[in-house]
Amino acid sequence: MSKFEKEIKALDEISYKVTQEAHTERPFSGVYDEFDERGIYVDIVSGEPLFSSKDKYDAGCGWPSFTQPIKKRVISEHRDTSHGMERTEVKSKEASSHLGHVFTDGPEEAGGLRYCINSAALKFIPYDEMEEKGYAEYKEYV
Repeated sequence: MSKFEKEIKALDEISYKVTQEAHTERPFSGVYDEFDERGIYVDIVSGEPLFSSKDKYDAGCGWPSFTQPIKKRVISEHRDTSHGMERTEVKSKEASSHLGHVFTDGPEEAGGLRYCINSAALKFIPYDEMEEKGYAEYKEYV
């Protein structure tokens, strides 16, 4: 039994399919694809901080893209050979939520990685609300 059972049961259908069954939301359909507010993105299941708005960029791929996670240790990487492709899946460490994939076609000046992440796996915490929601220590990353 997952320690996040209650949170998982509260997910809407697309967030459940993405985080628990490794589905992918349709390109350009996610709420955070064309979204530019200042703050952090957390795992929709565990609330674990994952990405900062300062590392988000428009890759034109239809999903939110980031050059790096807030801290490397908050994600795990896994070989994914589904759909006849060779990719690297990224999951949140704490809840093991499927987030998306990481590719090596990101901006070279930022390290060359593109974390292509499903909006349905994320919850956004605006900068102005980070302290009251328990994320004050992450303000330095925004």
